[in-house]
Amino acid sequence: MGTRSQTVAHLVDALSALPLSARKMFGEYALYLDGKVVALVCDDQLFLKPTPGAERALPGCKTGHPYPGAKQHLLVTDALDDPDPVIAALKAIAADLPPPKPKKPRI
Repeated sequence: MGTRSQTVAHLVDALSALPLSARKMFGEYALYLDGKVVALVCDDQLFLKPTPGAERALPGCKTGHPYPGAKQHLLVTDALDDPDPVIAALKAIAADLPPPKPKKPRI
């Protein structure tokens, strides 16, 4: 089952304090902040990358696999109830991740 576009739009709207963008990938979505993938939306659930900053912002957060074979991610089930901790975690993830690699020019 793929993620519905309405779910992603609702999440991006609820977290509108950040300039998030979403890109559809294989029926699911990746959320970007500052050009970095900070979260995945799979089966209508929000999965955050488990960086040290995210784990500090969301202590005791459940974990799960966004898709078979994936590494553990933080599974945020109440993102819309109180978006402030999720926003802090997303900012921390973007700060923890290295800058995106420059794209190679097409020949």
